Amino acid sequence: MSLPNYRHIAGYRHTASYRHDAGNHGEYSKGQHRPTKRAANLWIAASLGLVSFLGLVQPAVAAEYYNCSNPNGCQLVSSVTPQDDSTATQYPVVLAHGLGGFNTLFGILSYFNGIPQALMQGGTEVYVTKTSAIHDAEFRGEQLLQQVQTIAAVTGKQKVNLIGHSLGGIDIRYVAAVAPEHVASVTAVASPEQGSKMADWVLRFITESSARSGYPEGEYNLLGRALISYHKFFGKFMDVGSGISLKQLQQQDSLRAVTGLTSDYMAEYYNPKYPAAMPSEYCGQPPQDYVVNGIPYYSFSGVGTITNGLDPSDYILALTGLTFGKDDPNDGLVSACSSRLGYVIRDDYKMNHLDSVNQFLGLVGWGEVNPVSVYRSQVNRLKNEGL
Repeated sequence: MSLPNYRHIAGYRHTASYRHDAGNHGEYSKGQHRPTKRAANLWIAASLGLVSFLGLVQPAVAAEYYNCSNPNGCQLVSSVTPQDDSTATQYPVVLAHGLGGFNTLFGILSYFNGIPQALMQGGTEVYVTKTSAIHDAEFRGEQLLQQVQTIAAVTGKQKVNLIGHSLGGIDIRYVAAVAPEHVASVTAVASPEQGSKMADWVLRFITESSARSGYPEGEYNLLGRALISYHKFFGKFMDVGSGISLKQLQQQDSLRAVTGLTSDYMAEYYNPKYPAAMPSEYCGQPPQDYVVNGIPYYSFSGVGTITNGLDPSDYILALTGLTFGKDDPNDGLVSACSSRLGYVIRDDYKMNHLDSVNQFLGLVGWGEVNPVSVYRSQVNRLKNEGL
């Protein structure tokens, strides 16, 4: 590549030029150009500018937040310049909602309230997924896998860091089991990994009340059918609220959803089939080695129901929490014992089930650890692990 002609740049004068050949070792010939000291300084400055321009001095890269679903693909929600790189993971972070969940409801209410935005400030690329609101973990896990594969194709990154709340924390175990090549890490948040006593109560109520009404096994009385139909409608409503068109609504199955969250189902079917990083018994501790197939597993959860008297959802969780025994601390829907998976960060944060996703509208416990900071801390851990 030829160098530019600096003949007309200030600081060059018509004196002599430098020749370097076999017959003239380092001599200037009369009438040629000799660079002055000022011109040399200009050349150095220009060279340094070129180095910076070529990328050796990198500017901050924007962090992005996407909403995803099977029918719609992934759509950009926002993009920001990070304040720092504290959560700038190698692989994207994928958030998976729980039972009855959504990504962003009617463009107003985010399931993971304020969490994607907080992670973006630290440099994270965040994808919030949408699976069937009302269905079991295997069905939803397959939907989630399809979205993970889409995200991998879009980003060019083979793997993602999966974080799932509630039933979403069971869905992500499915993805890690069937497609470990796409998973960098698994983090379950307030997830009923060994089932929920609330699900046990609901299924027992439906089946026993139907049996008392004279219905054979597998058939349900009017109340049971009404509950099943209501939850299927609720699931479709969450689809519509998440921006899915009426022609592409996801499948909902109330009975499979509640059955798939019972203690018996998890103990007898799901956990034996997908045992990675699970305790061997209820209320036991997970294996000390929390890395399985090269994938580290983590979990955190809380206990307590009424954590903020201004939050109306706390009183509902106080009622559902009555289905647990007094010696079984819980967050209203999931017990601390059932939430343990892999490396247990904590299972006793002062958070109820909705607090653990910074809901309702951020009305969480006063004077307690902010849920958003727990997510940032965990993603910082993933970043430091090279994930």
